[in-house]
Amino acid sequence: MKTELLYLTLVTALTGLIWIPYILDRIAVWGLVAAVGYPENPKRQSPWAIRLMKAHANAVENLVIFAALVLVAHLAGVSNSVTAGACVVYFWARAVHLLAFTFAVPWVRTLAFAVGFFAQATLAWQLLLR
Repeated sequence: MKTELLYLTLVTALTGLIWIPYILDRIAVWGLVAAVGYPENPKRQSPWAIRLMKAHANAVENLVIFAALVLVAHLAGVSNSVTAGACVVYFWARAVHLLAFTFAVPWVRTLAFAVGFFAQATLAWQLLLR
């Protein structure tokens, strides 16, 4: 498997697992019955879980862009050390963004997001150069 597709798989798997901790927090705060139901006035979840939910939404939004770029590059036969490196950087930037968002580290969160954005821009640039 090419590096780009491997890291697309890793980013997708990470994004697909993010919900687990905040659902466990929901069960702990609301109780199992309320967590699987539709409570009218649920208790507020833990602040870290609320931030994790927002990080998850952000990860999903950015996965769409990253996946499209990686798949177009794969279909176009664009694969080199720059595209591979951009995919590796993107994965780690998203992992750092997730942790920084969850644990409320604002400058690190923003920097990680920017690094991920530039990794996506690098992929797009490699496609446009072709």
